[in-house]
Amino acid sequence: MIDIALIRNDPDLVRENIKKKFQDKKLPLVDEAIALDKKKRALQQEGDLLRSSRNTLSKQIGQLMREKKTAEAEEVKAQVSANAARLAEIEKEEPEVSEQLKKVMMSIPNIISPDTPIGKDDSENVERKRFLEPKVPDFEVPYHLDILEKLDGIDIDSARRTSGQGFYYLTGDVARLHSAILSYARDFMIGKGFTYCIPPFMIRSSVVTGVMSFEEMDGMMYKIEGEDLYLIGTSEHSMIGRFMGQTLDESKLPLTLTSYSPCFRKEKGAHGIEERGIYRIHQFEKQEMIVICKPEDSCMWYERMWNYTVELFVSMGIPVRQLECCSGDLADLKFRSCDVEAWSPRQKKYFEVGSCSNLTDAQARRLGIRYKTEKGSEFAHTLNNTVVAPPRMLIAFLENHLRADGSVEIPEVLWPYMGGTKEICVK
Repeated sequence: MIDIALIRNDPDLVRENIKKKFQDKKLPLVDEAIALDKKKRALQQEGDLLRSSRNTLSKQIGQLMREKKTAEAEEVKAQVSANAARLAEIEKEEPEVSEQLKKVMMSIPNIISPDTPIGKDDSENVERKRFLEPKVPDFEVPYHLDILEKLDGIDIDSARRTSGQGFYYLTGDVARLHSAILSYARDFMIGKGFTYCIPPFMIRSSVVTGVMSFEEMDGMMYKIEGEDLYLIGTSEHSMIGRFMGQTLDESKLPLTLTSYSPCFRKEKGAHGIEERGIYRIHQFEKQEMIVICKPEDSCMWYERMWNYTVELFVSMGIPVRQLECCSGDLADLKFRSCDVEAWSPRQKKYFEVGSCSNLTDAQARRLGIRYKTEKGSEFAHTLNNTVVAPPRMLIAFLENHLRADGSVEIPEVLWPYMGGTKEICVK
């Protein structure tokens, strides 16, 4: 949510930003916000004047009664009564107008970074950098599900019977590899100075609407029937929500946190759930990183965070690239975002394995996350980034470390997490 002062002072900037995101249908929201803000401030001003005049008029009544000016006193009493009735109307109308304004403001997208390329959708995202040389082996790389099945590491048929499409059982050494990658990612981030957290896996609607747009909420979140609770789509949701309504100590910033959680997603929309495979599923696990910082530091942290993900993948021998997300591919709360994509030897192209986002103060405004300053308080900036999400990581890992005989090599950094196991062999 952007600052209403920006819409008051520079509505054309906000309109131009909406156009850059190819959301022209939202252009009328700017005028709606201006009108509602004007009405809200007029009601506030009128209410303040009525409250201020209440004491003055009460004193006049007392003075007139003492002077035995009954008729005049009754006229003032009538004015007090009329003012009280009008004030009651204002006190009822003002919160309604405020709520309408808030809803409109929450639908207006955040201002995007000057460095964000302009484009309609993810097909116009821009490659910035590559890390490690991508290789294609001299043997055919099977589909990832075939690799997993030969390693006796997955059971999708049973998962369909117990849970439906979009779920799986991991077994044996593959399940251990999954946990090893998460543990390595956890320790990697702790080594970077981040504090490890395990958050709640359910959050209230007030947190959901604070961390994402209404469109994202509808396409992602599972609601718990009969309760004001949602399953998290990523630990970012509950990690940022942890600081809702708080004013943080400036000396404690930045807060650098890394969190583990399962993630639950509807995956509604164009992509949907795969018929076969584990690239896009309803449930997975993830190691995330979160930063809450002062505004002047958020761009620095953005660069640092996505580079941590690159460093992690490179340490496991997986070639990756950084892809800058274009304006039309940015969710409404994002100032800037990039994907880290891993090389697929089978497809001979890169695919997304993580995403880093700077949301500036958009989430902080919705959730009321501030920090103390010498002059009072300011809204903090929030950032998030995927350290690793093993379903997609497993695909990249298996394809890049597959041998011709179907076995999979384990890189040295994971040996301690695999009990010394250096390879996974075909069963």
